[in-house]
Amino acid sequence: MFTVLTPDQAWSKLEPHLSAIDQTEAIPTVEALGRVLADDIAAPADLPHFPRSAMDGYAVRAGDTHGASESQPAFLKVVGEVLMGRPAAVSLSPGEAALIHTGGMLAGGSDAVVMVENTRTADASSIEVYRPVARGENVIQVGEDMARGEALLSRGSLIRPQDIGALLSLGVTRVTVYHRVRVALIPTGDELVPPGDSPGPGQIRNTNAYALAGLAAQAGAIPLPLDIVRDSYEALREAVQKAMAQADLVVVSAGSSVSTRDVTASAIGSLGRPGVLVHGVATRPGKPTIIAVIGGKPVFGLPGNPASAMITFDLFVTPSIHLLSGCRPLPARRYIRARLTRNIPSAPGREDFVPVKIEERNGELHAEPVFGKSNLMFALIRADGVARVPIDRGGLSAGEFVAVRMF
Repeated sequence: MFTVLTPDQAWSKLEPHLSAIDQTEAIPTVEALGRVLADDIAAPADLPHFPRSAMDGYAVRAGDTHGASESQPAFLKVVGEVLMGRPAAVSLSPGEAALIHTGGMLAGGSDAVVMVENTRTADASSIEVYRPVARGENVIQVGEDMARGEALLSRGSLIRPQDIGALLSLGVTRVTVYHRVRVALIPTGDELVPPGDSPGPGQIRNTNAYALAGLAAQAGAIPLPLDIVRDSYEALREAVQKAMAQADLVVVSAGSSVSTRDVTASAIGSLGRPGVLVHGVATRPGKPTIIAVIGGKPVFGLPGNPASAMITFDLFVTPSIHLLSGCRPLPARRYIRARLTRNIPSAPGREDFVPVKIEERNGELHAEPVFGKSNLMFALIRADGVARVPIDRGGLSAGEFVAVRMF
């Protein structure tokens, strides 16, 4: 029988063995979404590199507007317009203003911008300003967004869409990133047939490997779905050994129960040290999970039931992919707070992960449990995320708020 650990205990046994793969490549910044930076990046220039207007309105000398009000507006002569995309060709003297647009370069001699809605046209060449502005108001100064030499992104950052925009705005068109993690996915079972085949009596289509491949890709890895392996110690051992030669992380789907036909733990453990670290996690679904490290590479044996496999993958394989990818700290999980619509039964001593559907009712989010056995894939399809029942709780009650981990 296996020895059951809590999810945190299981992760603490694995995490010390995980470090970034020491391979990098330089790629175009526009292709870097979801990749992990291998170098620190500092701003190569000020952003913006000229003072810009933050509003549509008039560039002014702030002192000319002091004391302006609805009853006693300041009268300013409009001496020109700052054209977009060009150096400001107009310079202000006391009592003058220049029409300016959002993003336009500040006119010479000006130090503030009055919003257009705080002005009125007095005549063909003058405006009334009825709200004063302070020096620097409505102006983005040189380097205010990012100063030259300032830390922009650090090594280990997972590149997001806004990061790409920021890098390109500073002219950083190539970045050095860690190689993507290669994840081998081995489906096992005499009952499996390829998805394109018609299953006979007692047979099912191999779908887990492809669902897990989607999770691997979502985590930034390169999934490598491999051929079905039959229930044989020798066949499984050979398959894992070959997978380790071409991948950075190996996932065996099914074969992790404690039945007499389960050879996964012994096959994995025979391949090298330190071997199997965990066989059994105090979760439902996912109790018979296997976690191992062979020759510095993590190897997982996940339950064959679809919900079990996917939830366990998210708990252990996804963060492993991130660490192997060089991503530190780990990306924050996306949680929402929702009110349970029904009781969720559980038992102390294990963490339960229950699929839930999220609905908005009268401005409040509600979580409707989608109950089903762990071999039912469509329970996950109908759900938007999973609610966690803590290990020290005997269930959750309808009406209480829960943290829902969104898919």
